[in-house]
Amino acid sequence: MPSLDRRRFLRDAAATTALVSAGGLAAGVATPAHAAPTPTAAAAPTARRKGAVSFRWWGTAGWRVDIADRTVLVDPFLSRIDTGLFTGPFKTETPLTVRTDVIDPRVDRAMTVLVTHTHWDHFMDVPYIAKRTGARVFGTLTAYHLGLAYGLPSTQLSAVKGGEVLDFGDHSVEVVGSLHSRNPSYSVAFPGVRVTPPPQPATIADLPEGDTLGYLLRVDGGPSVYFTGASDVAERNLTGLAPDVAMVAMQNATTTGDYLPRLLAGLDYPKVVVPVHYDNFETALQNPPPVAPTDRTRLNEMIAAVRRISPRSRVLVPEYETAYHF
Repeated sequence: MPSLDRRRFLRDAAATTALVSAGGLAAGVATPAHAAPTPTAAAAPTARRKGAVSFRWWGTAGWRVDIADRTVLVDPFLSRIDTGLFTGPFKTETPLTVRTDVIDPRVDRAMTVLVTHTHWDHFMDVPYIAKRTGARVFGTLTAYHLGLAYGLPSTQLSAVKGGEVLDFGDHSVEVVGSLHSRNPSYSVAFPGVRVTPPPQPATIADLPEGDTLGYLLRVDGGPSVYFTGASDVAERNLTGLAPDVAMVAMQNATTTGDYLPRLLAGLDYPKVVVPVHYDNFETALQNPPPVAPTDRTRLNEMIAAVRRISPRSRVLVPEYETAYHF
Protein backbone atom coordinates (compact mmCIF):
# COMPACT_ATOMS: atom_id res chain seq x y z
CA MET A 1 0.00 0.00 0.00
CA PRO A 2 1.37 3.47 -0.78
CA SER A 3 2.47 5.68 2.10
CA LEU A 4 2.31 9.47 2.28
CA ASP A 5 5.74 10.93 2.81
CA ARG A 6 6.49 14.38 4.17
CA ARG A 7 7.08 15.99 0.78
CA ARG A 8 3.83 14.74 -0.66
CA PHE A 9 2.01 15.91 2.47
CA LEU A 10 3.42 19.41 2.15
CA ARG A 11 2.70 19.54 -1.57
CA ASP A 12 -0.91 18.46 -1.01
CA ALA A 13 -1.26 20.89 1.88
CA ALA A 14 -0.10 23.75 -0.30
CA ALA A 15 -2.67 22.82 -2.91
CA THR A 16 -5.48 23.05 -0.36
CA THR A 17 -4.42 26.06 1.66
CA ALA A 18 -7.90 27.55 1.69
CA LEU A 19 -9.45 24.40 3.12
CA VAL A 20 -6.77 23.97 5.77
CA SER A 21 -6.66 27.63 6.76
CA ALA A 22 -10.41 27.63 7.24
CA GLY A 23 -9.83 25.31 10.18
CA GLY A 24 -7.13 27.54 11.62
CA LEU A 25 -4.36 25.10 10.68
CA ALA A 26 -1.17 25.65 8.67
CA ALA A 27 1.43 23.06 7.77
CA GLY A 28 5.02 23.42 6.67
CA VAL A 29 8.65 22.66 7.39
CA ALA A 30 11.31 25.01 8.69
CA THR A 31 15.00 24.52 9.33
CA PRO A 32 15.76 23.22 12.83
CA ALA A 33 16.44 25.82 15.49
CA HIS A 34 20.02 26.21 16.67
CA ALA A 35 20.72 24.95 20.18
CA ALA A 36 21.67 27.45 22.84
CA PRO A 37 25.23 27.05 24.15
CA THR A 38 24.10 26.36 27.72
CA PRO A 39 20.99 24.81 29.26
CA THR A 40 18.20 27.07 30.48
CA ALA A 41 16.28 26.35 33.65
CA ALA A 42 12.51 25.97 33.52
CA ALA A 43 10.59 29.23 33.45
CA ALA A 44 7.55 29.99 35.55
CA PRO A 45 4.22 30.64 33.79
CA THR A 46 3.98 34.21 32.55
CA ALA A 47 1.50 36.32 30.66
CA ARG A 48 0.38 34.77 27.38
CA ARG A 49 2.54 35.58 24.39
CA LYS A 50 2.47 34.36 20.83
CA GLY A 51 5.34 33.11 18.75
CA ALA A 52 6.45 30.40 16.36
CA VAL A 53 5.58 26.85 17.37
CA SER A 54 7.57 23.90 16.04
CA PHE A 55 7.31 20.16 16.59
CA ARG A 56 10.33 17.87 16.15
CA TRP A 57 10.04 14.10 16.36
CA TRP A 58 12.76 12.29 18.30
CA GLY A 59 11.66 8.78 17.42
CA THR A 60 9.46 6.36 19.38
CA ALA A 61 6.83 8.68 20.95
CA GLY A 62 9.31 11.45 21.71
CA TRP A 63 8.83 15.09 20.73
CA ARG A 64 10.47 18.44 21.25
CA VAL A 65 7.96 21.28 21.05
CA ASP A 66 9.29 24.85 20.95
CA ILE A 67 6.69 27.49 21.81
CA ALA A 68 8.30 30.91 21.38
CA ASP A 69 11.23 30.78 23.85
CA ARG A 70 9.99 27.81 25.88
CA THR A 71 10.38 24.09 25.25
CA VAL A 72 8.09 21.19 26.11
CA LEU A 73 9.36 17.62 25.78
CA VAL A 74 7.16 14.55 25.43
CA ASP A 75 8.64 11.11 26.23
CA PRO A 76 12.17 12.17 25.28
CA PHE A 77 14.18 8.99 24.59
CA LEU A 78 17.40 9.74 22.76
CA SER A 79 19.82 7.12 24.09
CA ARG A 80 18.20 4.43 21.91
CA ILE A 81 20.12 1.60 23.58
CA ASP A 82 20.20 -1.90 22.09
CA THR A 83 18.07 -4.39 24.02
CA GLY A 84 17.78 -6.93 21.22
CA LEU A 85 14.10 -6.02 20.79
CA PHE A 86 14.47 -5.68 17.01
CA THR A 87 17.24 -8.21 16.41
CA GLY A 88 16.62 -10.80 19.13
CA PRO A 89 16.91 -12.12 21.66
CA PHE A 90 15.27 -9.43 23.80
CA LYS A 91 17.40 -8.90 26.91
CA THR A 92 15.34 -7.74 29.87
CA GLU A 93 18.52 -7.36 31.91
CA THR A 94 19.90 -4.67 29.57
CA PRO A 95 21.54 -1.94 31.69
CA LEU A 96 20.02 1.53 31.59
CA THR A 97 22.78 3.48 29.85
CA VAL A 98 22.04 7.17 29.33
CA ARG A 99 23.86 8.52 26.27
CA THR A 100 24.78 12.03 27.38
CA ASP A 101 26.76 12.54 24.17
CA VAL A 102 23.54 12.14 22.20
CA ILE A 103 21.28 14.03 24.59
CA ASP A 104 23.36 17.13 25.35
CA PRO A 105 23.55 18.54 21.79
CA ARG A 106 19.78 18.21 21.42
CA VAL A 107 18.50 19.23 24.86
CA ASP A 108 19.72 22.74 25.53
CA ARG A 109 16.63 23.66 27.52
CA ALA A 110 13.25 22.40 28.67
CA MET A 111 10.46 23.90 30.72
CA THR A 112 8.37 20.77 31.16
CA VAL A 113 8.63 17.06 30.39
CA LEU A 114 5.41 15.12 29.81
CA VAL A 115 5.71 11.37 30.42
CA THR A 116 3.03 9.08 28.98
CA HIS A 117 4.32 6.00 30.85
CA THR A 118 7.53 4.77 32.40
CA HIS A 119 8.84 2.03 30.11
CA TRP A 120 12.53 2.55 29.32
CA ASP A 121 11.90 3.82 25.78
CA HIS A 122 9.79 6.66 27.19
CA PHE A 123 11.26 7.47 30.62
CA MET A 124 14.88 6.31 30.76
CA ASP A 125 16.43 9.66 29.74
CA VAL A 126 13.95 11.83 31.65
CA PRO A 127 15.74 12.05 35.03
CA TYR A 128 19.00 13.12 33.37
CA ILE A 129 17.20 15.68 31.19
CA ALA A 130 15.34 17.05 34.21
CA LYS A 131 18.58 17.43 36.17
CA ARG A 132 20.30 19.06 33.17
CA THR A 133 17.57 21.59 32.42
CA GLY A 134 15.61 22.04 35.64
CA ALA A 135 12.43 21.00 33.80
CA ARG A 136 9.37 19.97 35.76
CA VAL A 137 8.34 16.36 35.09
CA PHE A 138 4.67 15.45 34.79
CA GLY A 139 3.59 11.83 34.87
CA THR A 140 1.86 9.12 36.85
CA LEU A 141 2.48 8.37 40.50
CA THR A 142 4.94 5.74 39.26
CA ALA A 143 6.85 8.44 37.34
CA TYR A 144 6.86 10.55 40.51
CA HIS A 145 8.35 7.78 42.65
CA LEU A 146 10.86 6.80 39.99
CA GLY A 147 11.93 10.43 39.78
CA LEU A 148 12.59 10.41 43.51
CA ALA A 149 14.57 7.18 43.10
CA TYR A 150 16.83 9.00 40.64
CA GLY A 151 17.41 11.83 43.09
CA LEU A 152 15.08 14.43 41.62
CA PRO A 153 13.55 16.71 44.26
CA SER A 154 9.83 16.37 44.89
CA THR A 155 9.47 20.05 43.99
CA GLN A 156 10.45 19.18 40.40
CA LEU A 157 7.94 16.32 40.05
CA SER A 158 4.20 16.56 39.48
CA ALA A 159 2.02 13.45 39.72
CA VAL A 160 -1.10 13.59 37.52
CA LYS A 161 -3.93 11.13 36.90
CA GLY A 162 -5.99 12.45 34.01
CA GLY A 163 -8.49 15.29 33.93
CA GLU A 164 -6.05 18.00 35.01
CA VAL A 165 -5.82 21.14 32.88
CA LEU A 166 -2.49 22.86 33.48
CA ASP A 167 -2.05 26.51 32.47
CA PHE A 168 1.43 27.66 31.42
CA GLY A 169 0.49 31.09 30.10
CA ASP A 170 1.05 30.77 26.36
CA HIS A 171 -0.12 27.16 26.30
CA SER A 172 -2.03 24.66 28.37
CA VAL A 173 -1.78 20.91 28.84
CA GLU A 174 -4.76 18.67 29.51
CA VAL A 175 -3.92 15.28 30.99
CA VAL A 176 -5.94 12.35 29.66
CA GLY A 177 -6.23 8.92 31.24
CA SER A 178 -5.25 6.28 28.69
CA LEU A 179 -4.14 2.66 28.31
CA HIS A 180 -1.04 0.78 27.23
CA SER A 181 -1.16 -1.51 24.22
CA ARG A 182 -1.27 -5.30 24.54
CA ASN A 183 1.13 -7.72 22.88
CA PRO A 184 -0.02 -10.80 20.93
CA SER A 185 -0.40 -12.64 24.27
CA TYR A 186 -2.79 -9.94 25.54
CA SER A 187 -0.16 -8.85 28.06
CA VAL A 188 1.76 -5.65 28.81
CA ALA A 189 5.54 -5.78 29.02
CA PHE A 190 6.88 -4.99 32.49
CA PRO A 191 3.49 -4.38 34.12
CA GLY A 192 3.19 -2.80 37.52
CA VAL A 193 3.27 0.48 39.40
CA ARG A 194 5.50 2.05 42.01
CA VAL A 195 3.66 3.38 45.06
CA THR A 196 6.87 4.19 46.97
CA PRO A 197 10.33 5.16 45.76
CA PRO A 198 12.26 2.01 44.75
CA PRO A 199 16.03 1.64 44.59
CA GLN A 200 17.43 3.50 41.60
CA PRO A 201 16.60 1.42 38.50
CA ALA A 202 19.50 -0.45 36.93
CA THR A 203 17.98 -2.41 34.03
CA ILE A 204 15.13 -1.89 31.59
CA ALA A 205 13.02 -4.36 33.59
CA ASP A 206 13.20 -1.97 36.55
CA LEU A 207 11.06 0.54 34.66
CA PRO A 208 7.47 -0.76 34.62
CA GLU A 209 4.61 0.59 32.54
CA GLY A 210 3.19 2.33 35.61
CA ASP A 211 -0.16 3.29 34.00
CA THR A 212 -0.47 5.34 30.82
CA LEU A 213 -1.52 8.90 30.03
CA GLY A 214 -2.15 11.03 26.96
CA TYR A 215 -1.62 14.79 26.74
CA LEU A 216 -3.48 17.49 24.84
CA LEU A 217 -1.31 20.55 24.21
CA ARG A 218 -3.22 23.71 23.33
CA VAL A 219 -1.11 26.63 22.14
CA ASP A 220 -2.54 30.12 22.47
CA GLY A 221 -3.12 31.31 18.91
CA GLY A 222 -1.77 28.00 17.59
CA PRO A 223 -2.68 24.35 17.19
CA SER A 224 -4.08 21.83 19.62
CA VAL A 225 -2.13 18.58 19.51
CA TYR A 226 -2.83 15.23 21.19
CA PHE A 227 0.11 12.97 22.10
CA THR A 228 -0.19 9.23 22.60
CA GLY A 229 2.55 6.99 23.93
CA ALA A 230 1.01 3.58 23.33
CA SER A 231 -1.51 2.00 20.99
CA ASP A 232 -4.62 1.59 23.11
CA VAL A 233 -7.29 4.08 24.02
CA ALA A 234 -9.92 4.81 26.64
CA GLU A 235 -12.11 6.60 24.11
CA ARG A 236 -14.62 7.91 26.67
CA ASN A 237 -11.83 10.09 28.06
CA LEU A 238 -11.40 11.81 24.70
CA THR A 239 -14.83 13.46 24.56
CA GLY A 240 -14.56 17.13 23.70
CA LEU A 241 -10.80 17.20 23.06
CA ALA A 242 -11.10 17.52 19.24
CA PRO A 243 -7.43 18.30 18.54
CA ASP A 244 -6.19 19.70 15.26
CA VAL A 245 -3.35 17.17 15.21
CA ALA A 246 -2.96 13.69 16.73
CA MET A 247 0.38 11.96 17.26
CA VAL A 248 -0.78 8.34 17.06
CA ALA A 249 1.29 5.34 18.15
CA MET A 250 1.29 2.51 15.63
CA GLN A 251 -0.34 -0.73 16.75
CA ASN A 252 2.04 -3.71 16.81
CA ALA A 253 -0.60 -6.38 17.50
CA THR A 254 -4.27 -6.89 16.75
CA THR A 255 -5.27 -7.76 20.31
CA THR A 256 -6.68 -4.28 20.94
CA GLY A 257 -9.98 -4.19 19.11
CA ASP A 258 -10.93 -1.29 16.84
CA TYR A 259 -8.00 0.78 18.05
CA LEU A 260 -7.90 3.33 15.22
CA PRO A 261 -11.69 3.62 14.71
CA ARG A 262 -12.22 4.28 18.41
CA LEU A 263 -9.28 6.65 18.72
CA LEU A 264 -10.06 8.74 15.65
CA ALA A 265 -13.77 8.94 16.44
CA GLY A 266 -13.01 9.87 20.04
CA LEU A 267 -10.74 12.67 18.83
CA ASP A 268 -13.40 13.88 16.37
CA TYR A 269 -11.28 12.98 13.33
CA PRO A 270 -8.25 15.31 13.56
CA LYS A 271 -7.19 17.37 10.57
CA VAL A 272 -3.71 15.83 10.70
CA VAL A 273 -2.69 12.35 11.90
CA VAL A 274 1.00 11.71 12.57
CA PRO A 275 2.09 8.08 13.03
CA VAL A 276 4.70 7.60 15.76
CA HIS A 277 6.35 4.65 17.51
CA TYR A 278 6.81 2.97 14.11
CA ASP A 279 10.59 3.20 13.92
CA ASN A 280 13.42 0.96 15.05
CA PHE A 281 14.29 3.03 18.11
CA GLU A 282 17.46 1.07 18.91
CA THR A 283 19.45 2.61 16.06
CA ALA A 284 21.07 6.00 15.60
CA LEU A 285 18.76 9.00 15.19
CA GLN A 286 19.38 9.43 11.46
CA ASN A 287 17.05 9.94 8.51
CA PRO A 288 15.40 8.18 6.91
CA PRO A 289 13.93 6.61 10.06
CA PRO A 290 14.74 2.89 10.07
CA VAL A 291 11.67 0.66 9.99
CA ALA A 292 11.66 -3.11 10.46
CA PRO A 293 10.07 -4.97 7.52
CA THR A 294 7.07 -6.13 9.54
CA ASP A 295 6.63 -2.64 10.95
CA ARG A 296 6.75 -1.18 7.45
CA THR A 297 3.77 -3.36 6.58
CA ARG A 298 1.96 -2.24 9.74
CA LEU A 299 2.74 1.41 8.98
CA ASN A 300 1.32 1.15 5.48
CA GLU A 301 -1.75 -0.62 6.84
CA MET A 302 -2.15 2.14 9.44
CA ILE A 303 -1.96 4.87 6.80
CA ALA A 304 -4.55 3.10 4.67
CA ALA A 305 -6.81 2.61 7.69
CA VAL A 306 -6.62 6.30 8.69
CA ARG A 307 -7.49 7.34 5.14
CA ARG A 308 -10.44 4.95 5.15
CA ILE A 309 -11.75 5.80 8.64
CA SER A 310 -11.11 9.55 8.46
CA PRO A 311 -10.83 10.51 4.78
CA ARG A 312 -10.55 14.22 5.54
CA SER A 313 -7.52 13.71 7.78
CA ARG A 314 -4.08 14.25 6.31
CA VAL A 315 -1.39 11.72 7.20
CA LEU A 316 2.09 13.04 7.90
CA VAL A 317 4.80 10.38 8.33
CA PRO A 318 7.48 12.34 10.20
CA GLU A 319 11.23 12.32 9.83
CA TYR A 320 13.59 12.77 12.74
CA GLU A 321 14.40 16.26 14.02
CA THR A 322 12.50 18.01 11.25
CA ALA A 323 10.58 21.09 12.37
CA TYR A 324 6.89 20.84 11.57
CA HIS A 325 4.44 23.72 11.93
CA PHE A 326 0.73 22.97 12.20
